Amino acid sequence: MVTAELAGQYEAPIYGMLDVDHAIENRNWGSLPRPQVSLYGQPEDESRPTVLWDGEWEITYVTFRDMGAAFLVAILGIYILVVAQFRSFKLPLVILTPIPLTLIGIVVGHILFSAPFTATSMIGFIALAGIIVRNSILLVDFIRHAKTKDKPLRDVLLEAGAIRFKPILLTALAAMIGAAVILADPIFQGLAISLLFGLASSTLLTVLVIPAIYIVMRDDERPRLEGDAAAPPTMALRAAE
Repeated sequence: MVTAELAGQYEAPIYGMLDVDHAIENRNWGSLPRPQVSLYGQPEDESRPTVLWDGEWEITYVTFRDMGAAFLVAILGIYILVVAQFRSFKLPLVILTPIPLTLIGIVVGHILFSAPFTATSMIGFIALAGIIVRNSILLVDFIRHAKTKDKPLRDVLLEAGAIRFKPILLTALAAMIGAAVILADPIFQGLAISLLFGLASSTLLTVLVIPAIYIVMRDDERPRLEGDAAAPPTMALRAAE
């Protein structure tokens, strides 16, 4: 058994593993068989040498594997609930679209803080799914109820964004303020970064991406109404006053 401690710029074991794999590939083994590289489990063939990555890598592999499976179960549960609510199989896919957008902010946040993507970062990504789906439901539910035959879809989308943006933003800010408290914690920093930057990116993109999907899938190609008829109810009321 060979044990070693990693040293260098990055903490994650994958970087050391890649360097060792690169060294194995570039070495001239001559008449000796090139070692197999195994990422998990015990070697099946003991007649040839095997490099089995264990220790911290096994913990990382098992942790992310189990949390990935839990994330898929959570997404499936959310999908079933939304299908039961809206009686549609396509609409929940629109509602779930902003979830991958959180990765944009999460990756940028970890780069800015020079922080590794840890298990707590993954927990933050999973927790964001519920928050982002709530924001999407607020927007989609308003669009469904405000859409009428005499109102163009583009006016409905603009009205939904104008009226629902404030509660969506307040929800995101409340969660971001709570996450900022643990930003300096060495263990839960990844969770805080995921919540902070994931919410920031997904909140801004949700109000843009969902209307864009509606335009692509259900655009009625009718031009917007002009004047007070195109204004949201609250804005039209203020104009009348």
